[in-house]
Order: sequence, then C-alpha cells, then structure tokens
Amino acid sequence: MTRFSFRLSATDGKARTGVISTPRGEIRTPAFMPVGTAATVKAMMPESVRATGADILLGNTYHLMLRPSAERIARLGGLHKFMNWERPILTDSGGFQVMSLASLRKLTEEGVTFSSHVDGSKHHLSPERSMEIQKLLGSDIVMAFDECPALPATEEDVAKSMRLSMRWAQRSRDAFGDRPGHALFGIMQGGVTRALREESAAALTAIGFDGYAVGGLAVGEGQEAMFSVLDYAPGCLPEDKPRYLMGVGKPDDIVGAVERGIDMMDCVLPSRSGRTGQAWTRRGQVNIKNARHQDDPRPLDEACTCPACRNYSRAYLHHVFRTGEMISGMLLTWHNLHYYQELMAGLRAAIAAGELATFVAKFHALRAEGDIAPL
Repeated sequence: MTRFSFRLSATDGKARTGVISTPRGEIRTPAFMPVGTAATVKAMMPESVRATGADILLGNTYHLMLRPSAERIARLGGLHKFMNWERPILTDSGGFQVMSLASLRKLTEEGVTFSSHVDGSKHHLSPERSMEIQKLLGSDIVMAFDECPALPATEEDVAKSMRLSMRWAQRSRDAFGDRPGHALFGIMQGGVTRALREESAAALTAIGFDGYAVGGLAVGEGQEAMFSVLDYAPGCLPEDKPRYLMGVGKPDDIVGAVERGIDMMDCVLPSRSGRTGQAWTRRGQVNIKNARHQDDPRPLDEACTCPACRNYSRAYLHHVFRTGEMISGMLLTWHNLHYYQELMAGLRAAIAAGELATFVAKFHALRAEGDIAPL
C-alpha cells in the first residue's frame, strides 16, 4: 500500500509546490479542496468536480454524523463509494461547528454535546468520537478535534481555547492509532497572537502529525489580520509536512496564503456563490443577476474553457438565474470551481518556474481592471 507522504518539488520565496501521495491518488499542491459538506459538492456531479481539476474533496464530520450517520455510510461501503468519489477525501473534525453552532452546544474538557440543528436530538463529540466517525467514513486525511473561538475574543479566552485544543490534539493522536495509508493532521490555534500561535505549533510538533493546519482564521478577523498571522505561522510548522489553511477563501486570499507558504485550502465560496448568481473570473466577481447582462451574447470569461463559458452567454445565465432554473447553479458552480482550479494550476506552474511574483502582479492587475464594459 502507498503510504501517505509529501514531497516538495520547488519553492519561490515562501511559496511551495509539491505532491501529496495517498493510496487513492496524488494531490498537487498548492491545492484547493471543493467542499462536499453532506457527501456532495452542491449542484455538481463527482465526475464534473474532477473535470475541473480537483484532486481531493472535503467532507463534514458533523453533518454526516447527523445525516445519514457515519455508521450507515460505513455499512454502505464508506464515504468514497457512497458519494462516488474514488480520489482522496479530507474530513474536518466537527470542531468548526463547535464554534458556528455555539448556541446549540455544551463544551467541557471531555468534549462537546450538541443539540442537532436538524431535529434537536442530543449528540456528543469528543476527540475519540471524532476519530471513530472519521474512521467509519474512511477519509484519507483526518483532522484532529479542536475548538475555535470566534474572533474578536479576549487573549485570555483564545489562550484557554488553544490549550484545550492541544489537549484534544493529543487525545486525537492517541485515538487515531496506526492507520497505514491514512493521515492525521493537527490544527494550530491561537487567534492573532504570535506567542499563542508559536506555543500551539510547538505542542503539535511535539505530538507529531502527518500534516498541520492553520485553524482559527477566516472567522471574522479580516484579510489584513489573517495575512499578518500567515506572515509567520506557516514557518512555525515542520517544513516537510503539508500546511493547510482551513476555510479560505476568496481568490485574493488564496493567492496571499500561497505566497506565505500554505499548501492546501478549502472553502464553500465557489459553490455557494454559484448558487446565488455570483461568478468569479480573472477580472473579479460578476453578479449575473444584474440587468446589464440580459442582452449580452458574450461568455462570462472569454479565456475560460468551462461549459458555462464555452457553451452559454451571459444573457442565458442571467435568464436561468432570474427564472430559478436548476441549470443556473450547476453552470455557475462549475465555472467557479473551474476558475479556482485554474488559479491553483497557475500558481503551481509559476512557483515551479520561479515566476510567482510576475504571476501575482498580473493576477492583481487584471482584477483591478474590473469586469468587461457593458455592450
């Protein structure tokens, strides 16, 4: 069996490109992972997601625990078979919902008791239970169970939360055990305080993980604060392991994170935006709802080769969104995911060629021009 491994092939400044190898296939880094919360990337077929260039998807422990349940998925052959995606899957630990569903939870040293947002039923998540669920799902990359306070928060609260997460990281490592071909990632916390981030990184490195995530960002602190943390946080983590920035983000967030040494990212933004009439292009965001598009025969992006741009006009995309047709979300989501994967491919090629600064300058210059002028 191929063991989980990571190989760096080139660097340009702090930026890195390489390959994560797993039994289910290789993941080219920097990598963007589309989010398949409930065992589906909304509005997309799995083969369509792969066609955009995605090497790996993300699944959600909390939501799959509630519906249809990890035990049921295991009986049906595991998450890969269940959702017809045979390539790698990373599952989050449920820790983000500890924050985002704070009104429905009780937090103790042992773990978190949730009231389900679906039917109010009680569920308990602990490091041990999170590892059990992710094993039942059969995910290739498992995330340690953590707790993440929403920002802004006091430094005292951030420190208390981070140290709890580090104790949970050790329990996650112990419960994960030895699973050849599967990887466990630890999650750095510490808010926007450098000393707390460094303390968290040291604790995680001492425990020892197959990869390391930078958690607790993109939770309300703003891009400037996020980048100020990323200016030093990736360098606190082992150089020979993948570095994953959780929940990021917009295209300019991704480019800035890659410049600062991040290898993996995920975000619901491209799929959620597609369902709400927002398209991401080389020239920035396009709101297909706007009346300016209703008579426009041009594609969203003339340089894009996705089905939405290759086969349909802005006028058509405007029409199907306005009339509530399902094809609207399908086409715009495909376009957005295609654009994100094309951006990642461009970043990888630029790093390999030692031309990242030129690529980034062109990226920002074209976005600054804005969308093409109306007809």
